[in-house]
Amino acid sequence: MKYKDIKENEEVQALISKGNENLGILGYTDHSEVHAALVAERATNILEILGYSKKQIELVKVAAYMHDIGNAINRSRHAEYGSLLANDILKETGMDRQDRLTVVSAIAHHDESTGGATDVISATLIIADKTDVRRNRVRQKPKASFDVHDRVNYAVTKTDLIVDKDKKQITLNLEIDERICTMYEYFDIFLGRMMMCRKASELLGVTFRLMVNGNKAL
Repeated sequence: MKYKDIKENEEVQALISKGNENLGILGYTDHSEVHAALVAERATNILEILGYSKKQIELVKVAAYMHDIGNAINRSRHAEYGSLLANDILKETGMDRQDRLTVVSAIAHHDESTGGATDVISATLIIADKTDVRRNRVRQKPKASFDVHDRVNYAVTKTDLIVDKDKKQITLNLEIDERICTMYEYFDIFLGRMMMCRKASELLGVTFRLMVNGNKAL
């Protein structure tokens, strides 16, 4: 089972669509196929620069694209629900058992409330997912109705994830409009996720840095 096949799989597409619809009603930011594909692209970039194998890159792309399908069932425990759904889908495709278990384990461990990095694939998925902070993840609605999650994402005017193999370092560079979101609000929402990225980076043998408006924040 290749990444291109997963992107074209009707069951996967339906689950992503339903999950994103559910989260929209509940007030969450975008979790559509745009987010799924961006996380897959970012995960690929991390492993390619750090010199990991083509097989590992393919596995993390599959895990990344499918990581949020559990939202079609419920936001709570969506990582675990998603891993079970992914296991059934990938089993039907005839994917190698060990590869399948690697993917479903990464999906199960990607949420900060219940998970954590256990191997290269899960670590990379966590970093790629948690660093997707951008203005256009906020859904189209009046600014007056923005909650703190909306404000935090909308305040980010520029984001770059830089992977430096020589320095053994991954850096998330953010530019934040503090007229929209205070630094206190940002860290109130994202500190746990950034700490998760730091621990995941250690498993990859690199350090994780967060730069906000040119200043080191983590």
